[in-house]
Amino acid sequence: MRFISSGRHHAVFEFGDLRVVSLRDGYIDMPPSRLRDEEGCALAELPAVVPLTGDNLRLAVNAFFVTDGTRSVLVDTGGSNAWHDPTMGLIYDALAEAGVDRAHITDVAITHRHIDHVGGLIAPDGSEAFARLERVWIGAGDISVFTGRLAPIRDRVVVVSEQVAINDWLTAVPTPGHTPGHTVYEVSSGLGRLLAWGDTVHVPALQFDRPNVAWEYDGDQSQARTARAALLEQLTRPHHFVAGAHLDSPGIGRITPSGAGYALEYLAPPIG
Repeated sequence: MRFISSGRHHAVFEFGDLRVVSLRDGYIDMPPSRLRDEEGCALAELPAVVPLTGDNLRLAVNAFFVTDGTRSVLVDTGGSNAWHDPTMGLIYDALAEAGVDRAHITDVAITHRHIDHVGGLIAPDGSEAFARLERVWIGAGDISVFTGRLAPIRDRVVVVSEQVAINDWLTAVPTPGHTPGHTVYEVSSGLGRLLAWGDTVHVPALQFDRPNVAWEYDGDQSQARTARAALLEQLTRPHHFVAGAHLDSPGIGRITPSGAGYALEYLAPPIG
């Protein structure tokens, strides 16, 4: 996988015959008390290697656009203005900066129901963000999100209840734990596999080294740990890469074993 170029809110990668565009939607700040030990309690002490902004953890929010030049899929949408935070909602600027016309996006794959991943289906003015949208893929356990603001999209929802091919280079793989319908999307090319893994990791400075550390908003922390362990091990294989919603933007890298945990190597310089 090869880094090509970047701007303030996007980065472009060549992945065999595919082009992968990382899209920066912004960031959210969360208290360190969201991190949980194996008993489900807040961590007694935050390691010094974990950076804080003020007293908070700063989580990047990324989405990913994948295209073969004919077909394309947007994985996650950011939060639009649904998060009520001015640090979010940059995905539309990121798409424009990358030269992607959002009016032509027909397929969106959602990793899970949380608003920083699905809220961008609706633009800040209340209109549908993707005028030619035909299909929204989401895990069966998370379809309840399509009410209220997102109700107009419900008729285009495609429910993922088992591993399923979206096209010949993208496969949806259920990985419940963070939410009941949490789903990762495996991108395959002649050069390997890229896993867009949603909220498998929230704090990269900590959870690669200590993957048993969970997140308060993991619906089932034990199940989320099990899913994370399996995905981390899978991603240590040769020619495997990760695209993480909350990895530091642009959020694409490779994973290697390191001591009792893992290490992440980013494939591009930071953006934003």
